[in-house]
Amino acid sequence: MYYVAAALLVLSGLFYSASRHELGQFGADVCRYGGTLCDNPVVLFTGAALAAAWGMFVSIK
Repeated sequence: MYYVAAALLVLSGLFYSASRHELGQFGADVCRYGGTLCDNPVVLFTGAALAAAWGMFVSIK
């Protein structure tokens, strides 16, 4: 679950950077295909936080 949380966190950063036009042409392509996520990258960040919390909840140590 931590891998999923890390992947969602990275994707959140990617969409945030793309929405701020910091990635040049690559950012434009990202926002063209994932327009909803460029408008609201906090959705992925929230998913990452929930995945990390769930991973901590179900981990066995």
